[in-house]
Amino acid sequence: MSIDPRVALQALVTALEEHLAASASRRREDDPAVEAAYLAIADAFEVYEEVLYDAHGEVTPLEIYDDADDDDESDSGESDDEPDADADTSDDNASDDNTTDRARSGN
Repeated sequence: MSIDPRVALQALVTALEEHLAASASRRREDDPAVEAAYLAIADAFEVYEEVLYDAHGEVTPLEIYDDADDDDESDSGESDDEPDADADTSDDNASDDNTTDRARSGN
């Protein structure tokens, strides 16, 4: 992708502003304008994240929230908010840190 990261960032900011405007003028709970603006944020963010990585080997600390992720948690009866009492998370955190370091270094 050959989009300048600044252009992609401006598109993301514009999508956020349009979501704010749609939210402020919401007419009902399932307003299609809010839904469209929500999806536009997700799309703009994915483009920004990709061009940022392509241009600079950098990522953001953000993730797109997916309703399917929420469904998966409720199906398993577990939540990411509460770690298992007998789970050793020290290795998991070290692995995540290494993955982030590799992503930032471009390896």
